[in-house]
Amino acid sequence: MKGIRLLIDLLKERWLHKTNTFKKPIFLIKNMVTELTNGVFNEFIKEGTVLIDFYADWCMPCVMMGPVVEEISEKFGKKLKVGKVNVEDGQEIAQKFNVSSIPNFVLFKDGKVITNFVGAMSEEDFSERIKKFL
Repeated sequence: MKGIRLLIDLLKERWLHKTNTFKKPIFLIKNMVTELTNGVFNEFIKEGTVLIDFYADWCMPCVMMGPVVEEISEKFGKKLKVGKVNVEDGQEIAQKFNVSSIPNFVLFKDGKVITNFVGAMSEEDFSERIKKFL
């Protein structure tokens, strides 16, 4: 329930009623999760266990998963690197990994895909899925 309240508060802060536009959520620019582009993606996934969150700013399930992805990054610390790819800015990367629905999470081990999962889920469910591969 705490996570839902946090999300609602964040969404209220980010919604500009006068212009009807949505600002980029602040949790997308925190230090724990690295925003990736074509130039650094391959180097980022090359070594270790890496979780990549394919998302879009306009996708509400993606917005809801932002705090969950941050929690996962903090929880698994040095065992797991976490990055994000905006599917609009990183279309080539998304196509390479057949991302057709978002949020889409791809888990890599030393540069190779080991699993992926699609859709919003609780932090507990997300953790359980990832633990199997660490």
